[in-house]
Amino acid sequence: MFKTNSCQEKNWSIGDLTMKPGVSYAQPSTQTGRTDVNSVTNWNVPLVWEGTFDPVVIDAIYQKMDPRVAVVVFAVGKYTRFLKGFMESGEKHFLVGFRVTYYIFTDNKDDVPKIEFGKGRGVSIIAVPSANRWQDVVLGRMKWATITIDKQIRNEADYLFMMDIDSVFHNRFGAESLSRLSAVLHRGYYKNTDRDKFPYERRPLSKAYIPAGAGDYYYTAAVWGGYLEDMYQLVKYCHEQSVEDSKNKIEAVWQEESHLNRYLLYNKPTKVLSPEYLWSDYDQKPADIKVIRISQLVKNYAEVRPNGGH
Repeated sequence: MFKTNSCQEKNWSIGDLTMKPGVSYAQPSTQTGRTDVNSVTNWNVPLVWEGTFDPVVIDAIYQKMDPRVAVVVFAVGKYTRFLKGFMESGEKHFLVGFRVTYYIFTDNKDDVPKIEFGKGRGVSIIAVPSANRWQDVVLGRMKWATITIDKQIRNEADYLFMMDIDSVFHNRFGAESLSRLSAVLHRGYYKNTDRDKFPYERRPLSKAYIPAGAGDYYYTAAVWGGYLEDMYQLVKYCHEQSVEDSKNKIEAVWQEESHLNRYLLYNKPTKVLSPEYLWSDYDQKPADIKVIRISQLVKNYAEVRPNGGH
């Protein structure tokens, strides 16, 4: 099914949910399930929580397609210290049994640790320049990811995830996360009932501008993924909009996260992932979060970021 390099030619996402005969799994029910959370958006796509899918079924469907998955992470400066924990935990929990390549963008390839990868999994190192501000690292991610997807990753992957390196996987992060465009609810705002209190970019001069009274959810830019070509368009969009902002002497309040939220407001994601798919070690786990799949680490920002600050 994944015999071409163009994700645009793969129309199976619309209706091809085939699986091999003989897979044993629990009978689905029309009467039981999660009742404490909403599991569908108002544009009728899945909002994924633990208990809303059967991992045996979803993995069987996607493994039949045998996709190649790219994970793009940036480890610049002192952030290389997080590579070992991210990749080792990823080998235990991230799309286990699937073909995965970690694309490590770094200014010090000698700091990339040697770890043992599963079958069909590995690492590709891409050299990028150092930065003087952490904001420049964030903004530079979109530039270098756009260039590298265009030159290299497009020929090597069917799906792509952008992830923050200062994170560790704790539990299954599986095929239920795959779709044409999957966005993750920000843990700090997923219970917010007033869209005007989301930290969107509210200055009209910025290309990330979202007016008062508009908005769906607030998505994190620390984990997002989808089809290679759809992700390329989104990453390229964030880069180009940031460049336009720079020309106008403005920087979006949360850099590419602000542009991401603008894009996803008018180009709805085809799957929304609950905050299970990016929690934080800073926060207690509430009752509705049944499992933490990946979590951002507690760290001293002033020590690890080139210009300090949170």
